[in-house]
Amino acid sequence: MTDVVDSDELLRRIQRGRACAEQEERAWRARSDALAAGDPDGARDAAVRRLAYEVVLRVLDEILTPGRHAEVG
Repeated sequence: MTDVVDSDELLRRIQRGRACAEQEERAWRARSDALAAGDPDGARDAAVRRLAYEVVLRVLDEILTPGRHAEVG
């Protein structure tokens, strides 16, 4: 059975996903900063994960607010 979702519910789901991605990005940023001095490999891994969540945030921002991250050039 296919779940039919109206536009308001879809917007709420996207906003929840964005909030989750933002929380994860902050957590991985903090982890990367904490590991920077003592564990460069761990810090690098955490930085890559943080970047992945930044990309997710940019995509969701573009869905929620088109043009928010418009390229300047």
